[in-house]
Amino acid sequence: MRNDNVFEIKKPEAFVDDQITQIIRQGARKLLAQALEVEIELFINQYAELKDESGKQRIVKNGYRPERKIQSGIGPVPVKAPRARDRHPDPQERIPFTSSILPPYLRKTKSMEELIPWLYLKGVSTGDFSDALTALVGQDAPGLSPGTISRLKSVWQQDLDQWQKRDLSGKRYVYFWADGIYCNVRMDEKQCLLVIIGTTEDGNKELVAIEGGFRESELSWTQLLLNLKGRGLEIGPQLAVGDGALGFWKGLSKVYNHTRWQRCWVHKTANVLNKLPKSIQAGAKTKLHQIWQAPDKDEAQRHFDDFIHVYGIKYPKTAECLQKDHDALLTFYDFPAEHWRHIRTTNPIESTFSTVRLRTKKVRGCFSAQTVITMAFKLCQCAQKRWIKLHHPQRLAEVIRGVIFVNGVEDKRIAA
Repeated sequence: MRNDNVFEIKKPEAFVDDQITQIIRQGARKLLAQALEVEIELFINQYAELKDESGKQRIVKNGYRPERKIQSGIGPVPVKAPRARDRHPDPQERIPFTSSILPPYLRKTKSMEELIPWLYLKGVSTGDFSDALTALVGQDAPGLSPGTISRLKSVWQQDLDQWQKRDLSGKRYVYFWADGIYCNVRMDEKQCLLVIIGTTEDGNKELVAIEGGFRESELSWTQLLLNLKGRGLEIGPQLAVGDGALGFWKGLSKVYNHTRWQRCWVHKTANVLNKLPKSIQAGAKTKLHQIWQAPDKDEAQRHFDDFIHVYGIKYPKTAECLQKDHDALLTFYDFPAEHWRHIRTTNPIESTFSTVRLRTKKVRGCFSAQTVITMAFKLCQCAQKRWIKLHHPQRLAEVIRGVIFVNGVEDKRIAA
């Protein structure tokens, strides 16, 4: 029986364009057409006071552009974009109409844009994209041929190159989440994706770095962090969250030695349970949750000691696995309680890569490291728009100033 929730993508069956899908697509077409009509009417009404030399309205509706099909998650949706005409005699003075709903060169929806790198990271080769996309979005997928996919990869590679050289001198990150991600495709030399996500001063989460490297390698992480510092990120985060097995921690000590450490409780729980018989893992998991869900550090310590007492005698390796990271597991109590839900685990990274992370068996073939990094970068760009902002971001200013927190509350308030 499988213990994971990641499934291998097999060659898809032929697409069946059923009646329900056709009805949904027809409805989508009507809704899109209505939205475009409303949009152009608002544009024309905005400039209704403008008149031409004969006193007539200067900006008017001017028919439609040729029909095109937009690739979406329900298949191709035909659409005709309305046009507007400005009658001003001077071309330089004319006001153009550009639809924000349907940009001139749009051929696929944002969901399709995200689907392509997702399929690639799941192990679908460029040559198999047509079959996979046909099964997912319909039998007519113009513009999504292997040649088009290759061109998209080239454009995304250029975007990644520019992004990896961006200036960071104006950036300040308060928290880092770091992890090494193995995907369903094999990279050169058994590398993985080294990923760092950071929280800005206003509480937004951003992708800070993504490169190929070795998860446990101090050198790989040190080079990545030095690159960030060399591009202007002089001040490191106040706290970094990650798995204890990462070479990240040694690299962090060399580059940003004032950053405090927080071990990821999800990783630690998995590591501890892995050293116990399956028959008692459920009970042990409950006791581990009692530690990091405790309202204060004293209660967490009592649950910590209780776990060591219950399992330490029969399963010393389990107790040792938990005990060795004692301090780093409880660091979050020294930060605002409003942020605990964010900084106890590496969930920002886990949730982004959950559908492409390798659990059991890798697919056949080896993909170039650069291609996998490019696709992962594009996936992160899409996911970043949905990342949840930190709760109570105003507390970040206090963290930056070095305000002392005890059990998540500012120390001076306790004294008062």
